[in-house]
Amino acid sequence: MIVADTNLLVGLYLPSSGTEIAERVLNKDPEWSVPLLWRSEFRNVLATGMRAGRLEFDLALEVLTAAGRLVRENEYAVPDERVLELAAASGCSAYDCEFVALAEGLNTFLVTSDRQVLKAFPEKAVAPEVFVGAT
Repeated sequence: MIVADTNLLVGLYLPSSGTEIAERVLNKDPEWSVPLLWRSEFRNVLATGMRAGRLEFDLALEVLTAAGRLVRENEYAVPDERVLELAAASGCSAYDCEFVALAEGLNTFLVTSDRQVLKAFPEKAVAPEVFVGAT
C-alpha cells in the first residue's frame, strides 16, 4: 500500500506526461490510499480542464468516478494537529502535509513528484521514478 498524491491520480486518469509513470506505480502497487482532500484537488483539476475547453463535463464526471473506485476503500481523514505540525516544521502547504500525515499513519510511503515535499520529507516521500525502480 502507498499513499498517492493527487497528481499521480490525475496522471493515471487523464492522458499526460505523467500517465506512463502513474501506470508503472499502479502496476507495482495497486493499493493506493489518499486523504479525503484528494477529491477536492482532483475536482479542481477537472474543473480547470472543463473551463479551458480541454475536457467535457461527462468525461470529467466519468474520470472522477473511476478514480474514486480505485481509492474507495482507502480514503482517510487525517489528524488536524499532525497536519499543522508537519506544515509548520516543513514550510510545505497543509494540503501537502495531509498526504504526509497519512503516509505516517499508515506506515508507508507517499509517492509524489512534488520537489518541496520530497526534500522536506525524505523518510516518507518518494518520487514515482524511484518507487518503481526500487525492488
